[in-house]
Amino acid sequence: MKAVDVGNAFGGNSYPGRGIIMGRSGDAAVLAYFIMGRSESSRNRIFAPVNDGIVTRAYAPGQLENPSLLLYAPVRAYQNIVIVTNGDQTDTVYDALACGKRFEDALQTRAFEPDGPHYTPRISGLGVLKDHAFSYTLSILKRGTCGECLRYYYEYESAAPGEGRLIHTYEGDGNPLPSFEGEPRPVMLAGGIDEMTDALWNALDENNKVSLFVRYIDLKDGNAETRIVNKKQTEA
Repeated sequence: MKAVDVGNAFGGNSYPGRGIIMGRSGDAAVLAYFIMGRSESSRNRIFAPVNDGIVTRAYAPGQLENPSLLLYAPVRAYQNIVIVTNGDQTDTVYDALACGKRFEDALQTRAFEPDGPHYTPRISGLGVLKDHAFSYTLSILKRGTCGECLRYYYEYESAAPGEGRLIHTYEGDGNPLPSFEGEPRPVMLAGGIDEMTDALWNALDENNKVSLFVRYIDLKDGNAETRIVNKKQTEA
């Protein structure tokens, strides 16, 4: 599969849903997470920074439905590891790592989201920074044709400069929403954090995009830069 620029990563898909990018640009590890929404409740969210990552919060607290699936910590850090997911399985992975267990052990206890008829896949990423290199694993847990949970894991060792992978929840808009298919897609990662943030934000459908998080971590000194874009706040 040929890598595409992040500005063309969605190929006309107006509703990729929630998505994770991991990879490397130059000497920096790259992590990105975005959310989209079709309902007013889903669009009523923002990303907010916390000590070890970010959380989703309601922009107008009284106008949010089903917060158990909409409010969570998408990004947390554990030692030299960064966890990025589209749900509260972030905490499941974090707690497992703290007990000496593996990423896969944690996700074995979880399944797709209980939001029928869509049964949104749970997508997760684990990035490891070690010896000035960056490796990562992406996962998707989705519903099979008989209602079973299908668990897929994709490992990428020693990410090369300019290379990354994208995974998201939906193949496109629909009712029910069709789940992501195949291996995480290769994307080209070039330039600094502001260039990457602008390119990714502009690539997302204007009507459906909600929030975007991008972090660059320098592999030489470990210093990190973060950008957060919230549509609700840009419109205010």
